[in-house]
Order: sequence, then structure tokens, then C-alpha cells
Amino acid sequence: MSRVIRPAEIRDAPALGRVHVECWRESYGHFLSPGFLAELDPVARGERWIRTLGEPRADDRVAVLEVDGELRGFAMSGATVDEDAPRAHQVYAIYQYATEHGSGSGAELLDAVIGDEPASLWVAELNPRAHSFYRRNGFDFDGTRKVEPSWEDLVELRMIR
Repeated sequence: MSRVIRPAEIRDAPALGRVHVECWRESYGHFLSPGFLAELDPVARGERWIRTLGEPRADDRVAVLEVDGELRGFAMSGATVDEDAPRAHQVYAIYQYATEHGSGSGAELLDAVIGDEPASLWVAELNPRAHSFYRRNGFDFDGTRKVEPSWEDLVELRMIR
């Protein structure tokens, strides 16, 4: 089995759209409605990835996980978008298929986009597996929470290291 972590390329955009949506469905299926998750569009998400990868901001970093040539996960970081930023750098996303959990590739993706830098991130309150992953990688909650109305009032908690 060939497992590779590499920088994302624009040619990855359609696959990133599929992986992104499927990982949302896997990760959030136990607390977001089936109707909401069914409406997520991998093609539209792939088009957003085309724009993101085609016109990256200066601090953006995107890495992908390929297993036997198939894209199976990704991570993205960049300059923080929080007004009350506790760190200059933020992890925007890290997702991989559930079949990859426990393989070590999550930590490799995280390292590819932030290394050992201080950073912040937001994690769903109802996702204890992610909480544990980030704690193992040096993050802890800073007591800040927010609600995402466009995601069925999903509650997110901020973590920092």
C-alpha cells in the first residue's frame, strides 16, 4: 500500500470536493440532519477548491493524503480569520475518510500544514474523536465557543497550542 502526503495541486480540486463532502457526512452524520448532509454538493465544493488552489492567499497551506493514488484526506491552514485571534496561524480543516482513522496520516496531514507552530482551530462540540486527536497533537480548549447558524446551529469550540 502506497501512502503519500503531498502539497495539493489544482488538479486535485474535483477529488477534494468529493472527499470534503463525504468526510463531512461521515464526521457529522450523528448530529446534523440527513437532509442537510444530503444537500451538500461535492461538485460545488470542488469548484470552491479550484478557486482556493488557483488563487491561494499568501499563508495558505493545503496538503492531501493519497492512498494507492486515490485522494483520501486533506488538511488546510493559513492566517487566522478570528477577530480575537489567539494565534496568527489557524487550521481551517483536516479531514480524512474514517477508514484512515488510526493510521497516523491525520497527524502527518496536520504536520504538513502547521508543523510545530502555534495555531488555533475550531472543532465541533459534539465530535469527541476530534477533541482527542487535537489534544494528542498539543491543542487544548481556550474556552471560546461559537454557533454556526448556516450549519443547523452547530456549536464549535476553539482549541489552541
